[in-house]
Amino acid sequence: MSTYHIPVLLNQSVSALTVRSNGVYVDATFGGGGHSAEILARLGDEGRLVIFDQDEDALKNAPDDRRVIPIHGNFRFIHNYLKFNGYEKVDGILADLGVSSHQFDTGERGFSFRFDAPLDMRMNTRGGKSAEDIVNGYSEEQLDNLLHLYGEVEGSRKVARLICQARETSPIHTTGDLDKAIDCVVPKLGRSKYLAKVYQALRIEVNHEMASLEGLMQGACKSLKQGGIFAVITYHSLEDRIVKNYFKAGNAEGLVERDIKGQGCSPFRMVNRKPVVPDEEEILNNPRARSAKLRVAEKI
Repeated sequence: MSTYHIPVLLNQSVSALTVRSNGVYVDATFGGGGHSAEILARLGDEGRLVIFDQDEDALKNAPDDRRVIPIHGNFRFIHNYLKFNGYEKVDGILADLGVSSHQFDTGERGFSFRFDAPLDMRMNTRGGKSAEDIVNGYSEEQLDNLLHLYGEVEGSRKVARLICQARETSPIHTTGDLDKAIDCVVPKLGRSKYLAKVYQALRIEVNHEMASLEGLMQGACKSLKQGGIFAVITYHSLEDRIVKNYFKAGNAEGLVERDIKGQGCSPFRMVNRKPVVPDEEEILNNPRARSAKLRVAEKI
């Protein structure tokens, strides 16, 4: 599992779940299975762990353990999947929203500009639009909007214009084609950081990550027992804001509804007011952890 993906904030996130030996827990983002392995180590024979991943490659690493229930599906439908499998309520849910190291390091998946590969970026390769479909099919305005919103790309309008100009000559099929199309606006210093924002924006659009996250937040609220724990690890400001708002107010906008006594009506109580972040040692050992934030809440 360590060669597939190094789990981020491992002890902090699993400890936050306060795993009971006979409880039912969910790893909503199985990935390389590092968090799941730690949860299983704390579960007894009667405990159960439901693991989700929409990437078939990831689920190939699912442990051969009778306590594990693997689900090949998008976590936005977590409540329906859990009910279908007989788990109306669970004790804890963990979600690590980062892309696994395996996906970044497998060139043909198209997640990284480090490889010249087909522009795919789909977590679930069975269907849906790929990044290639988006860069060749979206209008300049649509491209500008997603680059600005999901990647906070500086000069997003110019990047969108360059993509549209390039595809008039020849379709953009690969990561190399995309990099070449926008090369004149990519700064020499900070090139990797700039391209990472562009690729992040496309990946989020391809996989409907914001809509999926909202579905996860809503589904987790329905699926957790009273007193159940929800731990979420985020990697960029947009998804972190959504998680924070749901924990604070029960909605993506963070609009707090109050009862007649003036008390907030959020279904969650935030366990940590400030997010937990990796220490220097973890970042040194796993640089991809540097932007991670862990937020934890209790279902009330």
